[in-house]
Amino acid sequence: MHILWLKTELLHPVDKGGRIRTYQMLRALRREHQVTYLALDDGRPDAEPVHLSREYCDRLVRVPFKPTPKGTAAFWRDLAANVVSPLPYAVAKYRAAEMTREIREIVAKGDVDLVVCDFLFPAINVPDGLPCPVVLFQHNVEASIWRRHAAVAHTLPRKLFMGEQWRRMQRYEAEQCVRFDHVVAVSSQDEEMFRTSYGVQSSSWVPTGVDTTFFRPSGTISAEPHNLVFTGSMDWMPNEDGVLFFTEKILPRIQQAVPDVTLTVVGREPTAAVVALAAKNRALRVTGRVPDVRPEIERSSVFVVPLRVGGGTRLKIYEAMAMEKPVVSTAIGAEGLPVRDGEDIVIASEPDAFADAVIALLRNPARAGTIGRRGAAAVRSQFGWEGVAARFAETCSRVAGRELTQLLRIAG
Repeated sequence: MHILWLKTELLHPVDKGGRIRTYQMLRALRREHQVTYLALDDGRPDAEPVHLSREYCDRLVRVPFKPTPKGTAAFWRDLAANVVSPLPYAVAKYRAAEMTREIREIVAKGDVDLVVCDFLFPAINVPDGLPCPVVLFQHNVEASIWRRHAAVAHTLPRKLFMGEQWRRMQRYEAEQCVRFDHVVAVSSQDEEMFRTSYGVQSSSWVPTGVDTTFFRPSGTISAEPHNLVFTGSMDWMPNEDGVLFFTEKILPRIQQAVPDVTLTVVGREPTAAVVALAAKNRALRVTGRVPDVRPEIERSSVFVVPLRVGGGTRLKIYEAMAMEKPVVSTAIGAEGLPVRDGEDIVIASEPDAFADAVIALLRNPARAGTIGRRGAAAVRSQFGWEGVAARFAETCSRVAGRELTQLLRIAG
């Protein structure tokens, strides 16, 4: 089977949840199928992402694309122009006629059996009427993210903006989900939402996975007794919001009980707001991008996921569990994951409850260790990437085969 995979970016560095999930799926697919990877390329001078594409595809097709840098005058002009657009800005900024042309040309050769649109954002460039089935791989219910952004917005202008973007995203996402031949979700909850809210008829879901060989304690790094760790791409708004929320609403309560508690924030491109927090608060350490998150996780006593905004499922939770760390998460942070509160994770959504859960684990290392070991056992037995990726590959084969069967039936 020849698969054409569509993405808005190259995969390397594989340093955030969506890239990790895609990378693992593609590696599994490529073992038995031919993969052409078509992506927008922002023209970064670093040649490594191009060179390393050999790890996940047979052929790389790059479409030159210049995204508008955030915070620039051009960015604010684009945002202002989006006021009169029916499209959410997060989608409209990826419109690229050249990508549409490349899709048509590649598929027109007649040897593509399946197209996979990875995330909702490249869908703006996927033309109708392709002669092969097209799968939409939804890592999140995107509208849910924007609805939650609107709910937690602190100022009226931000609340109004986020609310309008949510309404646009909901309309756009509904239109796109029913336009594709099949939708793949990352949890049963997301799949149910696509069916009930958007009217999707053909769908399936694959669980989140973790590299259980890579994410294991080294045994050479000791946990710092009162160190909390959060990992995630810090240029993603839900992660920024989670860190700001934790630092403002939760950390002060923990500090009252555990004065020497520290929070280490690990992840690429921390925003100015997060960097400013670290400059003012000695308990906060912001690392930026690190070559390997495992040592930072291993130094933690508790891994925290204080997310108020998000969708899909968080790979960071499984990574911490595989490292045998106790995890405290909000319900939104752990959404879509088959975890057991009080057994292999602790779930607490309100600030006081979240703080109390962290304090309890810091004061009871034995219980923290038990939760960490239970969590590791759960992910190692059920959620290694091999099984998850194989499930995704089976879905792709089934969708492509179903379409071929239908065409043969019509022809016969």
